[in-house]
Amino acid sequence: MSQRTDRVDELLRQEIGRILAKEVQDPHIGFATVTDVETTPDLRHARVWVSVIGGAPERAETLAALERAMGFVRHELGGRLRIRRIPALHVTLDDSAERGTRVLRIIEELGQGHDTAGEALADAPRSETLPTPLPRLPREGDAAPNGGEAPPAGEAAPAVGKAGPRRPARRAGGRQPSPRGGRPAQRRTDR
Repeated sequence: MSQRTDRVDELLRQEIGRILAKEVQDPHIGFATVTDVETTPDLRHARVWVSVIGGAPERAETLAALERAMGFVRHELGGRLRIRRIPALHVTLDDSAERGTRVLRIIEELGQGHDTAGEALADAPRSETLPTPLPRLPREGDAAPNGGEAPPAGEAAPAVGKAGPRRPARRAGGRQPSPRGGRPAQRRTDR
């Protein structure tokens, strides 16, 4: 996103939060917090992410009341903000806080020795979740790493680097690599 869109998003988030807290008098709007606003690049539409405290019925009722209130909120934004176009506002539930809380609870249960179903992990059979990597032994018919013969099946292959020693490369225009490893030195031709 561009810096302009980011600034508009933040401005809309702050103003929508203020309007919902002080101007909207709908009793069906529960404990709702505007967490983020995402506008399209042409500023025609904006998705308003809202976090709602309460159970599923309260969330549904609050989201429906917020959808109904967005026309009033958009009208109020038109008087407060000096932008050419006030976007159409679309309310979306932000459940990231609930998901984060659930992940923390699962981590805490695992740390206490319980799995997510509440069963003790000490009673469960222990098994490795990921296989332990083992070094691959050379086999007959393998190509040798440096073009020579492959070692016999019982011996390990010698360690060979990927590339040989580095040599400074000559570059076009008389530029050569700098001995300090920085930018290449340039010859002065204006003398």
